[in-house]
Amino acid sequence: MTSFPDVEPAQRAAPQRSAFQEFWQQVRTLRSQRWGNLWGYVFVAPAMILYLIFQAWPIFRGLFMAFSDYRWIIPETHGFAAFNGADNFVEMANDPTFWRSLRIAFRFTFLYVPATLVLALFVAVMISKVKNTKLAGFYRVVSYLPVILPVSVAMVVWRSIYHNEFGYLNYFLKHIIGVDRPPNWLGSPQWALYAVLIAAVWMSFGHQALLFLIGIYNINTEQYEAASIDGAGGWAQFRYITLPGLKPIFVIVLVLSAGVLGTTVEMMVLFDTGGGPAESVLTTGLYVYRTAFQVGDMRMGYAAAMSLVLGLISMALSGLVFRLLRTERA
Repeated sequence: MTSFPDVEPAQRAAPQRSAFQEFWQQVRTLRSQRWGNLWGYVFVAPAMILYLIFQAWPIFRGLFMAFSDYRWIIPETHGFAAFNGADNFVEMANDPTFWRSLRIAFRFTFLYVPATLVLALFVAVMISKVKNTKLAGFYRVVSYLPVILPVSVAMVVWRSIYHNEFGYLNYFLKHIIGVDRPPNWLGSPQWALYAVLIAAVWMSFGHQALLFLIGIYNINTEQYEAASIDGAGGWAQFRYITLPGLKPIFVIVLVLSAGVLGTTVEMMVLFDTGGGPAESVLTTGLYVYRTAFQVGDMRMGYAAAMSLVLGLISMALSGLVFRLLRTERA
């Protein structure tokens, strides 16, 4: 009787090797799915390095400075030895200039936001009614032109407009409207904040109008047709169709407007003194700039602490907007 070699061990070993190879292939697949192609990291690296240098590092540096007595012209305060905990915030709580500047910043914000919203929404609705495509495009370009102007250039133009004797605005008020004593826009504490407000609204309403216009164009026109058939007039359509349809745009616009609390450049260019007559336009942002770069030994630590508080307030306002205007699309 012929005997055959025992093949059972070989048969048992083959499945073991194939299972190991399958397991190792799965490990390699998972590793490639997790880390991706390494060449992608090579191409992304320059952007990440620039972000870490010019974005992440200044944020962490500013947070450290907010809790230190950092003074630019005193080298001894540039290291960890200048750490002073919450002393900057205690000083801030007892600083009357800070609280006065914060009140001015809030007053400016509460005037600026509604004025810009109303003007931008009005312009957007008017442009949306224009049926001629080329004419509507022309109006969009004209309304957006102030946005692309540098702030310094725009404020220099407004300084000429506000000139007490030779400005176009006072000439119009005096000789066309008939106002005997036009306001001294740049020299009166009563009118200085309104002068900045008018210029700031003129500069920024075009951007918000464009956002509102995009929202209006995305509203289904069949809703207006159905409402018109049911007898709804223009105001009813605006109230019950346009405004609800623009709710996500309102969220975006209001969140972007939260940063107005730190308005600085407009005041610096419009007024020679920066803070205006009797410091009537000394906002917190301008006070931070003055503390860090103009006064005494350049207390950048205290200025960073004020900037941190200002940023937290802006974040709180943005959170409040999201809370009040909660929407799935926003």
